[in-house]
Amino acid sequence: MKRSFTALIAAALVAMTLTTTTASAVPVSKPVAKCEFTPTPENPAAKPVRVPSPVARAKGTVDVYFVTNYGPFVVRMDRANAPCGVHNFVHLVKSRFYDATQCFRLTNSSRLGVLQCGDIYRQEEGGPGYKFPDEVTGQETYPRGTVAYGNQGPGTNGSEFFVVHSFANIAPNYTVLGHVIAGMSTFDRMVAAGIADPDQDGPPAKPIRIYKVWVH
Repeated sequence: MKRSFTALIAAALVAMTLTTTTASAVPVSKPVAKCEFTPTPENPAAKPVRVPSPVARAKGTVDVYFVTNYGPFVVRMDRANAPCGVHNFVHLVKSRFYDATQCFRLTNSSRLGVLQCGDIYRQEEGGPGYKFPDEVTGQETYPRGTVAYGNQGPGTNGSEFFVVHSFANIAPNYTVLGHVIAGMSTFDRMVAAGIADPDQDGPPAKPIRIYKVWVH
């Protein structure tokens, strides 16, 4: 518990030092996007959460703050690039879906270096009880610091997401939400702690826990 409070304080300090674009006045005419969220009764919600509204803001950015047992980090998400994806992520954050969860997959291979989170029960199990389409152009790349939705095939986005800690040589099939703007050293510490798999693709050697997530 002491480490949790320490991490919260660290994240607050990070927040105070950042300059954001979200504090500016919102224009009277706001571009919006229509979103399609489809319930998945075969995969019910792992935590209580409603289906998001079908209308999303399609302009501006939002900063998402994370506190983990390895330290804090901040992600700036781009509503214009993925209006429905960002809308959904903010909805889940405000619903406290990601609070007190665990990241079950860490990779550090020659092809893929990511941390995968957002699965409540275990790797790729435990979503929000609905899915929605991809927002991709086919030109996506995933350099260090990229944050994107994970999926189990086209149109299966939910709560799963990944953060690229090194690089990701993967097809452009994953909706890019934004990029880490502070706290990449947190991921360096996670990788240094090791992976409990000889192929460097599996559970972290030591659990990676998300204590708290909020938006600003």
